[in-house]
Amino acid sequence: MKLKILEKKNSIFNQFIAEIRDEGVQTDSMRFRRNIERIGEIFAYEISKELEYEKKNIVTPLGVSKVSVLKKQPVIAAILRAALPLHTGMLNYFDKAGNAFVSAYRKHRKDGSFIIKIEYLSSPSIENKILIITDPMLATGSSMVLSYEALMQRGKPSHIHIVTAIASTEGVEYVKKHLPENTTIWAGAVDGELTSRGYIVPGLGDAGDLAFGGKK
Repeated sequence: MKLKILEKKNSIFNQFIAEIRDEGVQTDSMRFRRNIERIGEIFAYEISKELEYEKKNIVTPLGVSKVSVLKKQPVIAAILRAALPLHTGMLNYFDKAGNAFVSAYRKHRKDGSFIIKIEYLSSPSIENKILIITDPMLATGSSMVLSYEALMQRGKPSHIHIVTAIASTEGVEYVKKHLPENTTIWAGAVDGELTSRGYIVPGLGDAGDLAFGGKK
């Protein structure tokens, strides 16, 4: 299993990571969503380099051009609700991709602990497809693994790409332990600490709340 961390190479990508972390910038929810969307676009471009292509004759007004185009379109899955801007960014580039949505959320107990609940799944067949699962935060990794298991009801993908803006070391290790070898983890940055309540430190806070407002 491969782990690719985009922050390790200097690029404009790091500016977007800086802004989604910055508590001063986070007060603008529209900019937060747009930065997550732009991060998704960059991830899509990087993942596109890993996919299969085929030559196709394209007719122009003056002749024919042979161009390499995607051989197969991926299926992009969003873990609701926080992943919607990230999903949108990837869909801006993979605009012919299939789309899947998984409702996964933390159900908190009175003692401060929580369990992950899956309530909803909408997905086309992913049999022998490239599956991209998006979630802006990979904290404990439980939501990602349970979402993957739910998606397996729709078939067995040829390759899985996990896309997250900020991951924890613990979350990465959990995914490595529970997902198959034909998986690539794409992270913007990986932070070393996870709190007892499952929040990444320094992280950025709650991505869903920052994008869409608080919830009860």
